Amino acid sequence: MNGPHDLGGQMGFGPVAPEQNAPYFHAEWEKRALGITLSCGAFGAWSIDESRHARENIPPADYLAASYYEVWTRGIDMLLERHGFATAEELRIGHSLEQGRAPKRVLKADMVDGVLAKGGPCDRPLDTTPLFVTGDHVRTKNFNPTGHTRLPRYARAKVGIVEAVQGSFVFPDDNAHGRGENPQWVYTVVFDGAEIWGEGADPSLTVSIDAWESYLERV
Repeated sequence: MNGPHDLGGQMGFGPVAPEQNAPYFHAEWEKRALGITLSCGAFGAWSIDESRHARENIPPADYLAASYYEVWTRGIDMLLERHGFATAEELRIGHSLEQGRAPKRVLKADMVDGVLAKGGPCDRPLDTTPLFVTGDHVRTKNFNPTGHTRLPRYARAKVGIVEAVQGSFVFPDDNAHGRGENPQWVYTVVFDGAEIWGEGADPSLTVSIDAWESYLERV
């Protein structure tokens, strides 16, 4: 979707200035925010794509004023309420008032290492062959969806070259909304600087994205 999370290439937000030797956490509560996010994700009630979409739905003013882990916790609040684990009032006061939905799984301390090591692979087999091959010229589609997508705004309606076929993976645009995994082939597509930034762009720069097959059309 178009929202405050998708700022690539937009002006007025200042330079990207990575913090040197940044710690993993800047405050103790951030550790708990990560732990809560992982624990709630283990409930088995939503996918990583739905969780991303929940964060994208935070009102723009609130999103842009929030820190990284504040965005995470606000997304979790939305998901807990949506799926019946907590009410808005319970989230406001910080404790339960009634019995909510029971999770499918509970992540206990002795399970954490194994669960994190296993991860959440999203590659899926496909019987079809890729529509594109390395070296093909493709154009990304120009759309403005109200739902989740992994095609950033700055790379829409742009012509690039397929650099690699990465395999077949869950299609997040559907999976975020409960429409099934519907896997597609994914390609690394590279664009030159002028195609992305236009006249005056540094000709030595390129930008690569990973694009699902339905984002692309042949040039």
